[in-house]
Amino acid sequence: MSKTLVAYFSCSGVTEKSAITLASMVNGDVYKIEPAVPYTEADLNWHDPKARSTIEMKDKKSRPEIAGIVRNMDEYEVVYIGFPIWWYIAPTIINTFLESYDFSGKTVIPFATSGMSGVGETDKWLHSSCSNETKWRPAKRFGANSELEIKTWVNATQGDGSFVSGIG
Repeated sequence: MSKTLVAYFSCSGVTEKSAITLASMVNGDVYKIEPAVPYTEADLNWHDPKARSTIEMKDKKSRPEIAGIVRNMDEYEVVYIGFPIWWYIAPTIINTFLESYDFSGKTVIPFATSGMSGVGETDKWLHSSCSNETKWRPAKRFGANSELEIKTWVNATQGDGSFVSGIG
């Protein structure tokens, strides 16, 4: 049985809810990715070209600092990484997270939450933040009320090798 981590970044609570639901279904530990400088409501105003999130997302090299670390990352074989979709990709803090650890030999499975946007080029931008030895799975998008959708995804993909979980 592999040890599983569900790491997530959430500003509104939607991704957090999905991450906790997923962790319970795959018997995974949970880790919240928190920025060293928390986002304010003004920072998240995507209508404002001077908002922090807008500036970060326009600069693909932006790497917002993370407040904490996963102290036992070497123990995990499977790491789910959850986030909201911002500008059709993952927030750049997710790249910060991925670049902070060595995922060689680990399976990384990104999942996103969004009311309308798909995952866009998420896999391309995130996968490049990991080593070539990372076992990468395609990103999956969930809506706001995703419990049934997550359960269906877990159940439908467990037998075909495209999904990895901590369930023995």
